[in-house]
Amino acid sequence: MNAKTWLRISAVVSLLLAIGHSLGGRKSWSPNGDLPVLQQMRDNHFDVMGVNRSFYDFYMAFGWSLSIALFMQSILMWQLSGLVTADMARARPMIAVITAAVVASAIIAWLMIFPVPAYFEAALSVCMIVALVRAR
Repeated sequence: MNAKTWLRISAVVSLLLAIGHSLGGRKSWSPNGDLPVLQQMRDNHFDVMGVNRSFYDFYMAFGWSLSIALFMQSILMWQLSGLVTADMARARPMIAVITAAVVASAIIAWLMIFPVPAYFEAALSVCMIVALVRAR
């Protein structure tokens, strides 16, 4: 398979990761229920730049921001798959940057998150590494 195909596979894997991450954050979600730490995060409010927020607001905002970034990543991978055919020299550095970020995310997922996202990140890393190698 060529680089274009591997980038499209990567885009789909990234999209699945984005969907899974978004579904996991639809509600106040915790695998262990409403833990005291989550309640403390909701209860601890503070004023920042004229608005009142809680640590839970920041926690959820970071989660939703990650979902948006994952959706954007999948769209960019798909668009990059078209560029790789037209202009390999311009596409290759972009593939390299995305690959480095995906591999770093996979390492973080393996060390700090749980297996399902780590598996998706690992699969995405493999696809991007193969796309990078094929983009010669």
